[in-house]
Amino acid sequence: MSGKKYLESAKLVDQTKLYEPQEAMNLLVKTAYAKFDETVELHVRLGVDGRQADQQVRGVVVLPAGTGKKLKVLVIAKGDKADEAIQAGADYVGAEEIIAKIAGQNWLDFDVCITTSDMMGLIGRVAKVLGPKGLMPNPKSGTVTNDIAKAIKEFKAGKVEYRLEKSNIVHCPMGKVSFGVDKLLENYTTLIDAIAKAKPSSSKGIYFKSISVSTTMGPGIKIQAP
Repeated sequence: MSGKKYLESAKLVDQTKLYEPQEAMNLLVKTAYAKFDETVELHVRLGVDGRQADQQVRGVVVLPAGTGKKLKVLVIAKGDKADEAIQAGADYVGAEEIIAKIAGQNWLDFDVCITTSDMMGLIGRVAKVLGPKGLMPNPKSGTVTNDIAKAIKEFKAGKVEYRLEKSNIVHCPMGKVSFGVDKLLENYTTLIDAIAKAKPSSSKGIYFKSISVSTTMGPGIKIQAP
C-alpha cells in the first residue's frame, strides 16, 4: 500500500521496535484512517513445522469483547436438532437440499457451518467446496457437535477459530477498531493465551517467532512475544 493516508499512518510506527501489547493497541487505534470500522487482525509466526501432523496448532476461543462481526450460521441437521438450531437463532438450517445448493450453485453465503456427527457423511459430498474456504465442520473447531444450541450461541457471541496456515503463521481476526484499546487488549490477551496453551509437545525451541497486529488498511505493528 502506498496511499497518502497509509504513508502518514506508517510514519507513526517504528518498524524496528517490538511494542508492548497495550502500546500496540494504542497505535492501532491511532493509525486507523479508513472511513469504515476496520477489522483488527492478529498474525503470529510460530516455531513449529506445520507439515508434521503432531505440530498442528488449531483451536477455538470465545473473544471476551466479541468479534464485532455478525456471523451467518448454517446448521446441517435433521429432526429435533434442526428444530433446536432454528430455536437457537441459526440463519440457515437444512440437510440434503442445502448440500445440493452448495454443490450445484457454489452457495457459500455463511460464515460458520455447524453440524451433528451423523451428518458428516452427507457433508463429505461438498468437502472440496467447504474445505478451501475454511468452512468444513470439524470437532476441533466445535462445529461438529450434538449440542447445537450451545455452538450457535458461542459463535454468535464471538467464538473464533485459530489455525496454522502455510508458512507456519496463524492469522485471526480479533475485533474492530471501534472497540477501543481496552477491549482490543482483552481480546488480544485471550487469543495469545489460547495459542500458547495449544503449543504442541513436540515443538522445540522458540514457539512465538513473531507477533504483529494490523487493521484492514493500516501498517503492521510488531509486538513483544510473551
